[in-house]
Amino acid sequence: MKHFKLLLLVIAFLGIKLPSFSQGFTPPADSNAVVYFVRVSNFGGAISFEYFDNEKFVGIFKGKNYMRYECPAGKHLLWASSENKEFLDCDLKAGEIYLVLVNIEMGMWKARVELEPLTVDNKDFERAKALVLKQAPIETSEDKIKSTQEKLTERGFVENIMKLYEEKWKHDECTKKLNSEYAIPREKLN
Repeated sequence: MKHFKLLLLVIAFLGIKLPSFSQGFTPPADSNAVVYFVRVSNFGGAISFEYFDNEKFVGIFKGKNYMRYECPAGKHLLWASSENKEFLDCDLKAGEIYLVLVNIEMGMWKARVELEPLTVDNKDFERAKALVLKQAPIETSEDKIKSTQEKLTERGFVENIMKLYEEKWKHDECTKKLNSEYAIPREKLN
């Protein structure tokens, strides 16, 4: 009985403490910015999207979840890959938090991805905020990031996409802007 009470105490402690460290909006380090990629719909929940920062693979997740990506402030080309490619031409400000809604659309062979920068006035802002406050982010392990990056490099996948971006997609509708006007004020994240 003593061990059972101890176990309950440990579970209660972990249940109270862990969420405060793992969920919610965590500000970036001083010279960094943070982007939350959020899927608020269960539609197409089994479909994964891969996320990149320029040539670097940064993560993957599926379903109604989100991923937190912290990076140095400044210029970035963030993008997602599925049947299509969707790009965010970014100029991120140090210390700021950004929200990007990840939408899923019907595709020919596989689902298509759409990235939509959010502001507090967007109709989906509260849904995205509620999801981040409710659960911990999906984290892609460093081993998975490394092995995926190696596979994609061997195939020339990222190099090909970057070439197509420069030649074809840079000024297309599949490229949106994400800059300081999309930074979410801290008081709106509670």
